[in-house]
Amino acid sequence: MPTNNFVESSFWNFDTLFQPQQHPARDAHDTFFLKQPKDCLKLIEDYVGRVKDMHEKGGHGSIGYRYDWSLDESRKNILRTHTTAVSSRMLYKLAQEDEFTPKKYFSIDRVFRNESLDSTHLAEFHQVEGLIADRGLSLSHLIGTIKTFFTRIGIDDVKFKPAYNPYTEPSMEIFGYSKELKKWIEIGNSGMFRPEMLAPMGLPKDVTVIAWGLSLERPTMIKYGYKNIRDLFGHGVKLDLISTNPLCRY
Repeated sequence: MPTNNFVESSFWNFDTLFQPQQHPARDAHDTFFLKQPKDCLKLIEDYVGRVKDMHEKGGHGSIGYRYDWSLDESRKNILRTHTTAVSSRMLYKLAQEDEFTPKKYFSIDRVFRNESLDSTHLAEFHQVEGLIADRGLSLSHLIGTIKTFFTRIGIDDVKFKPAYNPYTEPSMEIFGYSKELKKWIEIGNSGMFRPEMLAPMGLPKDVTVIAWGLSLERPTMIKYGYKNIRDLFGHGVKLDLISTNPLCRY
């Protein structure tokens, strides 16, 4: 996926994902807002209208959130909080094709959160994003895909926990066990995209999308025995780590 734009509008980062505008993740204590340029100048007008209606009134069996959706709020520029904003763009583009074709999308790139820094949290880190759009997909396909991924990179001790995401249902957090920290740490989030997200795009009703967003740094901590995420990424990384370590091979 083309993930080269670190700056994203709130519309693509939040609204297209059926995330309400009052959600705490959209506050300044979680998200970095730009001062200049403050607002996005161009959005897809008819798509904006369908997203607005879904938030306010619902549809396809949903009652929506029943609030007054704000275009001004949607135009605010931010440093993207996840590459799922790019997934949303790709699915919208897929929905505009004359005939639906099953697709798989993947990316690894940088995201930004207004986090308090500690041994497992950074304000700037990398997300491994993936999604599959097809007919007949289920939760078992998602679990199997994620388990296979981590097994192949040498992480066998993985478990899932039910979670809530505005844009997926069902949703699952993914945890891996760190022997060094002697605890389970969250290494990703996943789920099946909700109809409230997919319907305004124009995808066929019988198409389902399984998706996951995984940390890059935390699984690396588990695999290579690091206790502090800041030893892997950021200004505290020692240069001899780069010059003396062998290539990372999975």
